[in-house]
Amino acid sequence: MAQGDGDKRKKPNILITGTPGTGKTTTASALSEATQLRHINIGDLVKEKNLHDGWDDQFDCYIINEDLVCDELEDIMEEGGNIVDYHGCDFFPERWFDRVVVLQTDNSALYDRLSKRGYSETKISNNMECEIFQVLLEEANESYPEGIVVALRSDSIDDITNNIATLTHWLTTWQAAP
Repeated sequence: MAQGDGDKRKKPNILITGTPGTGKTTTASALSEATQLRHINIGDLVKEKNLHDGWDDQFDCYIINEDLVCDELEDIMEEGGNIVDYHGCDFFPERWFDRVVVLQTDNSALYDRLSKRGYSETKISNNMECEIFQVLLEEANESYPEGIVVALRSDSIDDITNNIATLTHWLTTWQAAP
């Protein structure tokens, strides 16, 4: 059921976004377990279904084909019940999401996480700048209606646990709303 036809989906769609290393996949996986919503990791989907335009040597990642990704997800997203996990958010249709979560992490913790992943200094620097300037929060606020975007701290396991509790509570109130 599309939201635009006057009916509400039976289950919401949640986007979890943020700079690489902020805990998106960890949070999305834990939230999926807690709520039984489907976790869709866009990075994995792009690789599995070849939804890209090749490899970017400078940033050491696939060049995502946003149109192919949206085409692939359209029917699934209209059904509802999805947690989408990706480090970008401005190309997804606004109608898809009922909650957009931007995870934010302290710079020293983020640096350590990216270093442990083996990221190059250039890639670490680029991602650190994105976090410092809150690029993803700004992108989310510009792309989605006021009131559905929420920024959550993601510095520690305790933060992730608290975020899961907050989002599970939100899900309960969303489902109870008319």
